[in-house]
Amino acid sequence: MPSTPDSPSGTASSGGLTHFDAAGQAHMVDVSAKTETHRVARAEGEIRMQPATFELIRSGSAKKGDVLGVARIAAIQGAKRTADLVPLCHPLPITRVAVEFELDEAQSCVRCTAQVETLGRTGVEMEALTAVQVGLLTVYDMCKAVDRAMVMGGIRVVEKKGGKSGDWVVPSP
Repeated sequence: MPSTPDSPSGTASSGGLTHFDAAGQAHMVDVSAKTETHRVARAEGEIRMQPATFELIRSGSAKKGDVLGVARIAAIQGAKRTADLVPLCHPLPITRVAVEFELDEAQSCVRCTAQVETLGRTGVEMEALTAVQVGLLTVYDMCKAVDRAMVMGGIRVVEKKGGKSGDWVVPSP
């Protein structure tokens, strides 16, 4: 029997949205029938800024302190709090969060990559996306006194592993 949006598997039969029941009401998807697997998601994003702001971050001389160190902790906390922020996300037992920052002097930007892992019945894409966004927001917060024109962008899932739908990697351009 094909699954429907309100079926225990939580999958839509025609590739539709899974967070709505047959009556069109929002609901948390029932994942109890799904198999527990090792699930991994990796997301990325960047924040562009003035060259002087970039230099403050690179040199570690920002007035508020170690921008990337604080942003890393914020990103990890963001991943852990995703279910508190996104209404229909399941609270997950996250087993690992790894956050990396790459400094691109030529573009005056900081790139953030977050990898989140769990052993569970649903994926961690939202947790990886939240980690990246919260990390970048923290960079903004710590540097906004010198550069209010910073711009965040390119936030996206770049890889996912595990689960019924299998592995996925963002297609090359």
